[in-house]
Amino acid sequence: MRALQSLRRGGPETLEIREVEEPVPGPGQVSVMVHACAVNFPDALVIEDKYQLRPSRPFSPGSELAGVVRTVGKGVEAIRVGERVSASIPFGAMAEVVIVPAERATVIPDAMPFDEAAALQVTYGTVFYALVGRASLQPAETLLVLGAGGGIGLAAVELGKALGARVVAAASSSHKLEAAIAMGADVVVHYPEKVENVAQASAFTEAIKSACGGRGPDVVVDPVGGPYAEPAMRSMAWHGRYLVVGFAAGIPTVPLNLALLKGSQIIGVFWGAYIGRNPSAGAEDMKVLMGLYAAGKIRPRISERYPLERGGAAIARLGSRSVCGKVVVDVCSSDARI
Repeated sequence: MRALQSLRRGGPETLEIREVEEPVPGPGQVSVMVHACAVNFPDALVIEDKYQLRPSRPFSPGSELAGVVRTVGKGVEAIRVGERVSASIPFGAMAEVVIVPAERATVIPDAMPFDEAAALQVTYGTVFYALVGRASLQPAETLLVLGAGGGIGLAAVELGKALGARVVAAASSSHKLEAAIAMGADVVVHYPEKVENVAQASAFTEAIKSACGGRGPDVVVDPVGGPYAEPAMRSMAWHGRYLVVGFAAGIPTVPLNLALLKGSQIIGVFWGAYIGRNPSAGAEDMKVLMGLYAAGKIRPRISERYPLERGGAAIARLGSRSVCGKVVVDVCSSDARI
């Protein structure tokens, strides 16, 4: 079988297609013929040894996938051969067949495309955990989403609306804001591609407050970080909750006195650790998300697709921060058979 692998530390250009032996599931595991693998920001970090996890080489990037169950290991009863599933794993999804713990495989509706099923795992799973599990977002609260044109951002806009919040979407281009509006955003804020001085930061804070009716957001979803974090935190309402999801623009330095003055909470959101420690809770979250998908309340936006041979280009494209929505790698053809 084919796999896109990292053989040495480096950027996406260092990844290589290789022929490797097909893995065999152990007890409690299933093997999945991967049809689609969605790309995420950590995929660029893990191949450069900059992520929290540092797998030994060779390994394949990719953490969210959808495909067809090929074989099942001993003791697996809830998942059957031939079922269509989506799943998340720490890494390894950019390969034709991967091993998945059975408890982390979710059966998907027959009508759900593989690319949308793959794109729902990490982004929507992370956002659902953030909004419900960490921030306890309430109906009619105001939610600010930074980086609203990316995968996490668009998922946050859509899920925020599904949960009854008033959603303020902030992004760096009109194209991304248009996508956020299409996903249900109530109002948008166009911030500069770079925040380089105090005046720009202050203007961003005031723009957020204005979009929130002068009061500021109750909850902030931040997958961006960098110079955007402090202005967003300064805009927050009393007892606001600031959700730290990622650092696409770099790790920010935020004065902690802001948390005191706002009576706010700064909350870390590490979805991978959450489902690793609480697999049953993660599985329940996925069932809720599949229900929202079936009800037509959420649907991942797929913006670009690449073949497995160009998986490195897909990762590089996401790293450019110009993508609106999700990038997906097509691993096996749609007519592949077990």
